[in-house]
Amino acid sequence: MTTENDSGKQYHKSCTGDALDTVKKHSTPQGITFFGACFCPFVQRVWVALEYLDISYYVNEVDPYKKPAELLEVSPKGLVPGLRIGDFSPARSLNESTVILEFIEDSADNDTGKSLLPPKSDAYARALVRLQCDQINRTLVPAFYRFLQSQDEKSVVSGAKDFAESLHGLTSLLQRAEREVGSTACGLWSESGELSLTDVMVGPWLFRATNVLKHYRGFVVPQGERFRSWLERLFMHPAFKSTCSTENLYLDSYERYAFNRPNTSQVANAINSGRGLP
Repeated sequence: MTTENDSGKQYHKSCTGDALDTVKKHSTPQGITFFGACFCPFVQRVWVALEYLDISYYVNEVDPYKKPAELLEVSPKGLVPGLRIGDFSPARSLNESTVILEFIEDSADNDTGKSLLPPKSDAYARALVRLQCDQINRTLVPAFYRFLQSQDEKSVVSGAKDFAESLHGLTSLLQRAEREVGSTACGLWSESGELSLTDVMVGPWLFRATNVLKHYRGFVVPQGERFRSWLERLFMHPAFKSTCSTENLYLDSYERYAFNRPNTSQVANAINSGRGLP
């Protein structure tokens, strides 16, 4: 647990580093407008997929705490990510990261031929990937926030245990998939694998675990060459690396979570009240 005091740092509003370069490459209006915020992991999971699947898009960086009208038009709660689809007249929109991921996966299947899932001919392998994603959304993501928002030693210890168990639960599912169907449902967990929906779903939180949780909660990545090699392959994958900002952006932006400031976000409020994530 950090011994620092809350310095009052605020969240960043614009990408830095590799992510900034990617924003600049997608500054021309396209049929798809991608509404995002530089610090948000729910945004990053969609962004990685857009990059990997070769979907043409335009990035519109917004401040979700200010909830601009253009964001509310595509995401009624004012949450990011959001998508405006200009191929329709009038334009249509989608919100919620998991829904957007399904949409762009289906779109890529028709347009670019790329996919984050095993072949459609292998329904069982695809189901195993969805089990992995369910573990991420139901267990790992909430455990990340509970750990980060813990404010006393007892809750920090409990949060660390829960987060470690959520990681073990995911790796157990990856090992099961490897035993039953080989690398086809393991993504970058397998040395010979390709980026998968599981990698995209969990990657932003694993990345923040290595900087935000490390800095504020002393988190240490699980020992073991297999896990560390997976993270290295994932973090260095061009589609993932191109959506990452510099470390200080995350440390500054997540200080509000680490000290559990009031009304940090709808996600933080849900964790504090024991409700499901919005």
